[in-house]
Amino acid sequence: MEIIKIVILSLSSLMLVFVGIMRLSNPIKTYAKNSGIKLENDASLLNEMRGVSAVMLCAGIIILLGVFIEKLIFTSFVVASLIFVGFAIGRLISLKADGKPSKQITQGILFELILGAANVFCLISICC
Repeated sequence: MEIIKIVILSLSSLMLVFVGIMRLSNPIKTYAKNSGIKLENDASLLNEMRGVSAVMLCAGIIILLGVFIEKLIFTSFVVASLIFVGFAIGRLISLKADGKPSKQITQGILFELILGAANVFCLISICC
């Protein structure tokens, strides 16, 4: 596998695994520190946050497996593309509908767009 594909999969997986673990273990502190969002100690809200965090963690693990298991490279790029492009699209829709978010979230949008585009590019290069 080309080194650039390994780097893209590694960065994508590490970001999702790290964010997934942090938000899963302590969503109130993590959201406040990384996004400037103050979550209430509401069981339903925290349940939703931890659910999305677990999906991010699992996606990160699947993407990371693509670095080590050649048969999972395609699947890893599909998952990474869907996660990062999906988050970016949702955030861009929110930007239009809800207004400009905090600086931290705006930086997150940029990372999601960059990693999403990089994963889509690698996915296309595998297919064609």
